[in-house]
Amino acid sequence: MDKLACFKAYDIRGQLGTQLDQDLAYRIGRAYAEFLKPDNVVIGGDMRLSTESLKQALANGLRDAGVNVLDIGLCGTEEIYFATSHLQTDGGIVVTASHNPEDYNGMKLVRKGSKPISGDTGLNEIEQLSRENNFAAPDLEKRGSYTKVDTLDAYIEHLNGYIDFKALQPMKLVVNSGNGVAGHVIDALEKQFIESSIPVEFIKIHHQPDGTFPNGIPNPILVENRADTIAAVLEHKADMGIAWDGDFDRCFLFDEQGRFIEGYYIVGLLAEAFLTKHKGASIIHDPRLTWNTLDIVEASEGKAIQSKTGHAFIKERMREEDAVYGGEMSAHHYFRDFFYCDSGMIPWILVAELICAKQQPLSALVDDRISKYPSPGEINSKLDNPAASIERVLAAYKDNAVSIDHTDGISLDMGQWRFNLRSSNTEPVVRLNVETRGDAALMEAKTNELLSILRG
Repeated sequence: MDKLACFKAYDIRGQLGTQLDQDLAYRIGRAYAEFLKPDNVVIGGDMRLSTESLKQALANGLRDAGVNVLDIGLCGTEEIYFATSHLQTDGGIVVTASHNPEDYNGMKLVRKGSKPISGDTGLNEIEQLSRENNFAAPDLEKRGSYTKVDTLDAYIEHLNGYIDFKALQPMKLVVNSGNGVAGHVIDALEKQFIESSIPVEFIKIHHQPDGTFPNGIPNPILVENRADTIAAVLEHKADMGIAWDGDFDRCFLFDEQGRFIEGYYIVGLLAEAFLTKHKGASIIHDPRLTWNTLDIVEASEGKAIQSKTGHAFIKERMREEDAVYGGEMSAHHYFRDFFYCDSGMIPWILVAELICAKQQPLSALVDDRISKYPSPGEINSKLDNPAASIERVLAAYKDNAVSIDHTDGISLDMGQWRFNLRSSNTEPVVRLNVETRGDAALMEAKTNELLSILRG
């Protein structure tokens, strides 16, 4: 069993049996406790068939190290972020593989204050301790306790703090949980809306959590996974469609025409909304697509700050700058008032508020920006030699570049168009992003040109 392969740059994720099993989950609990020396840790997990057994093994590892475990049960990743801060525990761990295939599972780890634990902030040390497996024999007299707790009501109350739900006008929303774990949160919000006579109707598809994934792996960033949401929006004449990945830390939006809206344009939309309420605030963005965000933040008199891609880097920079909001084009959205963490629930709530406040459909809120800075979305390529391929692209364009940035991969500004090329931190692929200044034909031509050079 390759017990190194499941430790990634930001989290733990691996194939069941070959890379991750209950024995390793137990070791991770022991290692987490030895590294952080917490008194209490909150845990939870997604709907995967292996999650409960892995979670209990993890809990046993923590308890054998003397840690008191609080289990919030079935949950999304952000509910662990919330519970860690709300319950004031010394850390939190969610067992989830998000949008990975059915035979995968994993964990995301945080410390006190919901601060992420990644490669440079403790995950490498936890990996080393897990591999060595040199733990003291458990002292049964000092074994930690195990308590089930329910934080859903408190989490829903927190969501209520982002907008005045009673100001929402009649609205019909398609919600696609992808048989992940977003459904129970939607059900709780629906109950509240009914009790408070808030005129929002939810049309639920693939709503029940199901680790057998009867409707496919919940990953709406894949084009083939969007059809059911689009069809439901059109059939029900909905105002917006919302689809989540398995642990709902990302949400993907569809306008009233059933059109998928790239996360890049939602970043600009939310940045503008926050800067309307927080003049001069800092906004964090990733380097992959930038012009639309920079344009909006400058026009709104905010401060745009670029960060390396990845939730651990974004969260760290958010805290450094006390940024009110941070957004990645991959549909991760981060909020100062949510412990600088990412949430898949807060974005759609804010967009729903914008639709009502501006009396415009979602399409009208983004059409101008899409025309101004067209992009085909992220394009992935599996390559035999990623480094050589990226170097080949750099050599082809560097002499004519206005500027070259190495914050994350390579970003080249070519004047009327720009691109970012980077190797993924989580998958064996190279990711390409292209955008132009209002020229869709140039975008298409340059995208094809780049892919031809990249793929050799």
